[in-house]
Amino acid sequence: MSRKVIPVAAAARGLALPPTDGVRAGEPVADTLGRRVRDLRISVTDRCNFRCRYCMPREVFGEDYPFLPHGEILTFEEIVRVARLFRGHGVAKIRLTGGEPLLRRGVEDLVAMLSRELPGADLTLTTNGSALRAKAAALRAAGLHRITVSLDSLDDATFRAMNDADFPVARVLEAIDAAAAEGLAPVKVNMVVKRGVNDHEVVAMAGRFRGTGHILRFIEYMDVGATNGWRMDDVVPSAEIVRRVNEAFACEPVNPNHFGEVAKRWRYKDGQGEFGIISSVTQAFCATCNRARLSTDGMLYTCLFADQGHDLRALLRGGASDEDLASALAAVWRHRGDRYSEIRTAETARARKVEMSYIGG
Repeated sequence: MSRKVIPVAAAARGLALPPTDGVRAGEPVADTLGRRVRDLRISVTDRCNFRCRYCMPREVFGEDYPFLPHGEILTFEEIVRVARLFRGHGVAKIRLTGGEPLLRRGVEDLVAMLSRELPGADLTLTTNGSALRAKAAALRAAGLHRITVSLDSLDDATFRAMNDADFPVARVLEAIDAAAAEGLAPVKVNMVVKRGVNDHEVVAMAGRFRGTGHILRFIEYMDVGATNGWRMDDVVPSAEIVRRVNEAFACEPVNPNHFGEVAKRWRYKDGQGEFGIISSVTQAFCATCNRARLSTDGMLYTCLFADQGHDLRALLRGGASDEDLASALAAVWRHRGDRYSEIRTAETARARKVEMSYIGG
């Protein structure tokens, strides 16, 4: 029988909202370290059809795991309202995540609503690719701009073992092609690298996607949540990944596209495209982090490694005006001081944190 783990903040509805004195609605805001909010990541479901061990290990997220009931999940209208008000505070990019966001019924309708209500915002979505081929055309027609697909291995046996759902790698590769054909390009492909599991495929992955127009991004295995059994020994440092790729395909660093970009960019010297490195373990980027996260049930988090969030659902369903809600969003951000990856220790890495499947990666 699987062990039940209630997501952090499910038992008690989070931290008290900070005071809104001096914070006006609709103004860009900076946190205590001078970081302005730019990206909003929205988890539309806490459910997923994969059981990747670094995110939702099956022995924890088993058949009796208490996923959120429908009534506790934010409606599309509530999500759009929060996103619209965050837009007024400077958010330029909206990313839909999960869980697996394509499991949320009618998610393309949410994309259409966001596209209509937030003109000019960059709308993106991260998926495991399992339902992407069937959804790609509808998502593009609804107004989605780009898509990110998680793909941790090209070897079918390794990929099936890592997703722990016996899902074939060929179908994910087909989905990537389908998304690109619909105009959701360039497709970003995320590979979480874990030593002794799939790190031997770093060069093969680089070779598979260079020259395709897609952008592969290598991600250091992170200590998210409290159930993935993270150990520092399992982390393949980004510097080692770059060294391996460079030995096979000469590459050089590239300037970021914008301030606060998480992935460090590298391009191939022969002009065959670029790849990215996300290294929150060995090269912390807390100093430029500009992401806010909205959980499936309306908790606002200001760090991927947080243990508690702020309850927006109570405001949304309690009659708060747009001005009150916008002021609350600004107040949370203004009081933010997160820098987990900069101060990570063995003790903090073992601490109970919200699960990534609950707030999105």
